[in-house]
Amino acid sequence: MKYISTRGNSPAKNFTEILLGGLAPDGGLYLPEEYPQVTRADLDNWRNLPYADLAYAVLSKFATDIPAADLKVIVSKTYTSAKYHNARADSDTQQITPLRTLESGMHILELSNGPTLSFKDMAMQLLGNLFEYVLDKQGEELNILGATSGDTGSAAEYAMRGKRGIRVFMLSPHGKMSAFQRAQMFSLQDPNIFNIAIRGVFDEAQDMVKAVSNDHAFKAKYKIGTVNSINWARVSAQIVYYFKGYFAATQSNDEKVAFSVPSGNFGNICAGHIARMMGLPIGQLILATNENDVLDEFFRTGVYRPRATDHTYHTSSPSMDISKASNFERFIFDLVGRDAAKVREFWSGIDAGGAFDIKGTPYWHELSKFGFASGKSTHLDRLKIIRELWEDYDVMVDTHTADGIKVGLEQRRPSLPLICLETALPAKFEETIIEALGRNPERPAGLESIEKLPQRVEVMDADLEKLKAYIAAKIPN
Repeated sequence: MKYISTRGNSPAKNFTEILLGGLAPDGGLYLPEEYPQVTRADLDNWRNLPYADLAYAVLSKFATDIPAADLKVIVSKTYTSAKYHNARADSDTQQITPLRTLESGMHILELSNGPTLSFKDMAMQLLGNLFEYVLDKQGEELNILGATSGDTGSAAEYAMRGKRGIRVFMLSPHGKMSAFQRAQMFSLQDPNIFNIAIRGVFDEAQDMVKAVSNDHAFKAKYKIGTVNSINWARVSAQIVYYFKGYFAATQSNDEKVAFSVPSGNFGNICAGHIARMMGLPIGQLILATNENDVLDEFFRTGVYRPRATDHTYHTSSPSMDISKASNFERFIFDLVGRDAAKVREFWSGIDAGGAFDIKGTPYWHELSKFGFASGKSTHLDRLKIIRELWEDYDVMVDTHTADGIKVGLEQRRPSLPLICLETALPAKFEETIIEALGRNPERPAGLESIEKLPQRVEVMDADLEKLKAYIAAKIPN
């Protein structure tokens, strides 16, 4: 399988060639030349597979240049119950992503049993093993540059710590993550991990990562790669749990379901979009935003208008405090019939600080064919959902998952079972849980006093040249 850029001006490459790089040289994002199609026979064969075997079945359709035996070893090493056990005492961690049924037709897909208590572990643990495999084959090193609004950073660092030939430089918005999230990242003392807190918001950190990726000379000299959701391997890994969730919530492959997905950077729901394009029977993809509702605005009005820093709000679901969704370009590429010239036109306006509007164009009518619905959730909505789930089902959810459940219940079609994707464990957002319930969330063993550990972080202005100088100084010549 070959991969092409959404902007159409980069040569097609294979999976391992794009694995380490992030953005395409023309500034676009990589996607398969065409999505592999899943047959009814495939669905029947996959329905009862353990998670690691299902992951192999899905990923072997994308990573076609990795020998089958090697890919099987990588996937089997990644998805083990020993690695995905760090969460709830009542979870069936043999399932890796257990489905929790609240009532008939309403489910939560647990995705936060990994080492950093976030759905990001589902892809990042695989990425760490893929990187190590490819770098070992090539005899190369890689310096990962990423940006996080909360959970990507810790998931990447835990996946890459101690890995041969890999360093991680992770940017985060200074003072805008929860205390638990900060402690997870900044308490790591591994010599290959570098945390950089940027004075600003996540979008500024993300822009810096993209700017470094677009400086081709610097990127080549310092062997810069990325783990942000612009990395295709992360998206492909996330496709797997849509299949797993579908099988767990249905009795047969004739049924359709709705997935509700909290969304900031459009990476998680982009995986659902691709699963649907492959042939998974998804009747509805429900996108939930918080107060930073740029994506909800697009699906309601046809206008995509990223917001400036001073109009990006700091909320109680901070991992979604994003006003410029990197992965959205992948979906627009599909929406416009894979017309790279149209994508370039749209994003030249976006990169200049503008917007685009598809209302009144044929694309607006096409949009309905992709099964999306959307909505917005506020702080008061989050508190209400957290209270209701605790009172009605004895289930505690984090703030982002609460956003997904609130919007999912509003937008679902009554005929479809609703699967809400869990984002993280409530322990990561203690302050809001206390506000909602008057009690502390439980913490997995060993993480009771994580905030008291020594922390190591460099605080820096959103200055691209200072960032480059910092990276260059930390990489041996």
